Amino acid sequence: MSQPFTNNLIHETSPYLLQHAHNPVDWNPWNDKVLKQAKTENKLLLISVGYAACHWCHVMEHESFEDTLVAQTMNKHYINIKVDREERPDVDQVYMNAVQLMTGQGGWPLNIVALPDGRPIWGGTYFKKEQWINALNQIAELYQNNPEKLYEYATKLEQGIKTMDAVVLNNNAPIFKQEFIKTAVSNWQNNFDKHYGGTNRAPKFMLPNNYQFLLRYAYQTNNTDVLDFVNLTLTKMAYGGLYDHIGGGFSRYSVDIKWHVPHFEKMLYDNAQLVSLYADAYQLTKKELYKQVIIETLDFVKQEMTTKTGAFYSSLDADSLNHKNELEEGAFYVWTKNELQSLLKDDFNLFSAYYNINDYGFWEHHNYVLIRNESDESFSEKHQISIEDLKTKKSQWKQTLNTIRNQRPKPRLDDKTLTSWNALMLTAYVNAYRVLGDDDYLASAEKNANFIINNQLQEDGALFHNYKNGRSSINGFLEDYATTIEAFLKLYEVTGNQRWLNTSRDLANYCFDYFFDTASNMFFFTSNKDTDLVSRSIEYRDNVIAASNSIMAKNLFKLSHYFDNVYYYNTATTMLNNVVPEMQNYPSGYSNWLSLMLNYTNPYYEVAIVGDKAKEKLKALNETYMPNKLIAISEQESELSLLKNRFTPEKTLIYVCVNNSCKLPVTETNEALKLIEK
Repeated sequence: MSQPFTNNLIHETSPYLLQHAHNPVDWNPWNDKVLKQAKTENKLLLISVGYAACHWCHVMEHESFEDTLVAQTMNKHYINIKVDREERPDVDQVYMNAVQLMTGQGGWPLNIVALPDGRPIWGGTYFKKEQWINALNQIAELYQNNPEKLYEYATKLEQGIKTMDAVVLNNNAPIFKQEFIKTAVSNWQNNFDKHYGGTNRAPKFMLPNNYQFLLRYAYQTNNTDVLDFVNLTLTKMAYGGLYDHIGGGFSRYSVDIKWHVPHFEKMLYDNAQLVSLYADAYQLTKKELYKQVIIETLDFVKQEMTTKTGAFYSSLDADSLNHKNELEEGAFYVWTKNELQSLLKDDFNLFSAYYNINDYGFWEHHNYVLIRNESDESFSEKHQISIEDLKTKKSQWKQTLNTIRNQRPKPRLDDKTLTSWNALMLTAYVNAYRVLGDDDYLASAEKNANFIINNQLQEDGALFHNYKNGRSSINGFLEDYATTIEAFLKLYEVTGNQRWLNTSRDLANYCFDYFFDTASNMFFFTSNKDTDLVSRSIEYRDNVIAASNSIMAKNLFKLSHYFDNVYYYNTATTMLNNVVPEMQNYPSGYSNWLSLMLNYTNPYYEVAIVGDKAKEKLKALNETYMPNKLIAISEQESELSLLKNRFTPEKTLIYVCVNNSCKLPVTETNEALKLIEK
């Protein structure tokens, strides 16, 4: 089909950019050539950032970017650049900071006007058509008649941006105490939603790293209140419409306080982190609900988001075609009462009671989003049905609805592959294998690890960030290295294959060479090989994904133990010490750092398993939740410092050590567990 308009995005591989390739706006991708053009022509930049699964990005495209009159204004006065925030998180981060400084809030679509040198002067998120045109005309007129005013503002804003992610070296001695963490958690508890879990506000984001820390903290301090809160949160999320009860997997967040109605996009990074969270929670509590979530979510990932080469796609859109052949948010996932009655027949009443096809589960326009509000045990007792029969019914319902749902037009797939998000899913598969023992999960993890090695790791030790259509591209960011190191360390701990451990060390050394800031002892988000942006940021606050610096600090802590490397250890310690001044006031933004701090305030164990039955002993050890340990494993003699000179041909020995000081080796896992304190 011929298109009336085609712009420079037509040569890109990002599904989000390609969605805009036939807008009348003269869009360009972010690159040095276009940035140079803006300087040469002395023309303002209009930078619009979004991603393929973003609902409001699609709304603004339809209202404004597909409109020829809007395009005339944009093309006349601006060099227009479209950015996929997932491809270029560095660009997104800089301009998101600018918008938050200017407006006090952020989000996507993110729209910025910048001077020809890239420094921002105005911005916001979603704009209605008339707002958008009026603002762009006013800025263009001001730039023509009084550019000095804009340059003066840009200079002030630039300084503000540079201070937002700046980290000052903390010269105070690093003293980490349990009381510090206790105070942070106590402050945090003021924001707990004691009824539905999560934070006491809407919208509700899942923030898995928050609950991984709180789970660990509750376990290591015997804090039943915090443990109950984590279990409440995980249960309510799994009951909610946020969770896809028919196909498995989670949407990005809920717009309401009870985890009911989401924006229906499904992101790889959310589902990856949630699998890891539910794996830890299942290992500690043995709640069947958590096990079900792990299995169903990984089934969803396998069916919808996995390539033949073992890589993972990025996301599924919130929008899909409805019966009118129009894009509509949630159309693929929601049900009307009439549909359900027709499909489930005599089972409808039981189904509607279980999934609340009533006022509690109603959304809008006669649509229901499935949501639970009680346990299977409670439901079966109330409705006089056995747990076994209920389980059979649920399986039949899901099969029936899945068959019908899969006949609907599916949400659009963002089929690019990102190294960082793949590493998170690799970690998820390792954690699921560690807890559930399913060999298929380990096979998926190893297949993805080999994909990263074979496609994203370059000969000079650098990583690519992006992969699409058989081509790797975009120089890797710190998030790619930090998450890959973490994933490979996890993979080593369940396989004993030292290749993954050595590659983790090599990637860490590469980060010291190209990302390290000697002034703060932190790591920049971008490599020193990359073209300079307005600010070279240091990402250190934990968000929906833990900060790349907090992941990196935890990696260095573990690597220091594996390789007896004091420099790694001292760097991790300094990094943690740098963020201490901010941690207690906003603990939910530092949960991964707080988890690292527990490594210092409580005993941290090195468990070395050596002998021909090492993997058998390892599986038995992994049945117990032990967040304060690392595993070194070998079935033969090894030069690794934790394993050296410990191999005995006749038997398999387990050494439990703290800071290389080891207790007498034992042969049985139950004996080893007795030596490990919380």
